[in-house]
Amino acid sequence: MKQPKILAIVMAGGEGSRLSPLTSENSKPSLPFGSRYRIVDFVLSNLLNSNIQAIYLLVQYKSQSLIEHVRKAWVVSPMRNEEFVTVVPPQMRRGGDWFQGTADAVYQNLNLIQLHNPDLVLVFGADHVYRMDLRQMVDFHREREADVTVAALPVPVADAKGFGVIVADHAGRVNEFQEKPANPTPMPSDPTRAYASMGNYLFDAKVLVEALKAANERGEHDFGQNVLPALMETHRLFAYDFASNKVPGTKPYEEPAYWRDVGTLDAYFSAHQDLLGLTPRFDVFNPQWRIFSSNYQGPVARMLDARLHNSVVAAGSLVQGAAISNSIIRREVIIEDDVEIEDCIVQDYVHIKRGARLRRAIIGNYNVVEAGTRIGYDPELDRRRYKVTEGGVTVVGPGEVSVAMHAFSE
Repeated sequence: MKQPKILAIVMAGGEGSRLSPLTSENSKPSLPFGSRYRIVDFVLSNLLNSNIQAIYLLVQYKSQSLIEHVRKAWVVSPMRNEEFVTVVPPQMRRGGDWFQGTADAVYQNLNLIQLHNPDLVLVFGADHVYRMDLRQMVDFHREREADVTVAALPVPVADAKGFGVIVADHAGRVNEFQEKPANPTPMPSDPTRAYASMGNYLFDAKVLVEALKAANERGEHDFGQNVLPALMETHRLFAYDFASNKVPGTKPYEEPAYWRDVGTLDAYFSAHQDLLGLTPRFDVFNPQWRIFSSNYQGPVARMLDARLHNSVVAAGSLVQGAAISNSIIRREVIIEDDVEIEDCIVQDYVHIKRGARLRRAIIGNYNVVEAGTRIGYDPELDRRRYKVTEGGVTVVGPGEVSVAMHAFSE
């Protein structure tokens, strides 16, 4: 079977208001994740590992850091015009409005689809942490002669109430969409679970273009609420079971079909914990399916009389006589003597001074934590100074320390 020409459109415009104050200066997809990545790196890596190399990244809110990251980290092939990762801000080609929704964002960029004339168009979100071999979804789509295929994540029925739920038959044909239903319809093969929409779609290109034009005429702007339910009445829509996706190099101890929407501070914190331990739920080290990111040129981390337990310390950091446990320390962090850090995420270019104590906290980048500071020990005091989540995580937003503090760029 001849291989189809595929264009990927990645929706990376999310404001990420529920991740405030971490998103005070950045969009959600550009937020740091793990020791060296950004959230957007996961979808882009999945695409490139799946040999899908024509990618447009649609951005909107607070996009500059994301634009800079892509410019530095995601140069695919300057010699081949059909291989690229290109950032597309709102072009206002069809009026003066910003993107009004997911479908409207693609509609405003129909010229890009027409320019490349693909057979298939992937429309994926940039807000999730996961691995996925998209070639398997493409094969599923073509074998069933589908017009649209929606990636579906099996979740416990009780948890499905917080998702858009897909009702499908045994063959995967979609019969209904339910938006955060009180009583989700279970999967036909498993009464304990339901299909949750992952917000990732595969379209026949002609079907997508016609559907977007029709939705625009109706004044509708969203894929999940408008475009897909309308297409279900006239076209062949299928649900692709994400749990069936097999990624090379996945280790036996990892959580099968690992996928996290890190759209809240507690979810963001919890997903970081999934990276730690000898047998993590999600092991970012997989030579057969790499997560690509920036080509950082700084030095390795230095440890001087440091005590580390179940933690990751990224390049360029300096730890002097501190105790760190169950934590992720990102790039070029300075940690002085007699500091204790437990169950924390410390983002780039933070300086933690002597005697500070941090517990169950997220410290945004460019912060200076003064000597003797206590964060995560007195919830009431923390609430007066910072943000404390429902799960009890104290979040300190990005600071305003001079950029001259760090010596190496991405």
